[in-house]
Amino acid sequence: MIYSEKVMEHFQNPRNVGVIKDADGVGQVGNPVCGDVMSFSIKVKDNRIKDVKFQTFGCGAAIAVSSIVSEMAMGKTLEEAMKITNESVAEELGGLPKNKLHCSNLGADALHAAIKDYQEKQKGAHKEKDEEVPAEKPAESEACRCPYCEGPLGELKDFCSACNLELEDCPECGKAKKKGAKDCPHCGATKPRI
Repeated sequence: MIYSEKVMEHFQNPRNVGVIKDADGVGQVGNPVCGDVMSFSIKVKDNRIKDVKFQTFGCGAAIAVSSIVSEMAMGKTLEEAMKITNESVAEELGGLPKNKLHCSNLGADALHAAIKDYQEKQKGAHKEKDEEVPAEKPAESEACRCPYCEGPLGELKDFCSACNLELEDCPECGKAKKKGAKDCPHCGATKPRI
């Protein structure tokens, strides 16, 4: 498989790696076929992306794509960042092999998901000012957070992109625990009931 020099540069020296702790928006996407998972967090000021960080679990192309998408989005308005496409990502990297083009989709999709998350939060903030919003059920919010770092689990509830842990359901209580761990952080179970 031949990668461009730019792909190799971004794979070996990825930019903007990490998590923004007080992010305005977070988006996570994954491809169950190849196992790649990308998570983007953004800070927004005056409708512009002021900071962007990513975490990626995947191949070299996935890491390079995440890195270049973060650079392409930095400083752009939300509308401009939403126009970043898989084609523009692949073009910016000098091309990707056909079997790795899905990575460019994931990068653009994860960024778009973070922007949509920010926009939804803004709608919610405006709605709260107008009317009282019922509190979220504790069981739902707990189920969507990693029991080890409290990071959001997003759509893929079997992987925490914040602390890079593979998770599985506890056979006792049904909540997420570290894959292969003997103890559950929620119920303390050490083995399933028979």
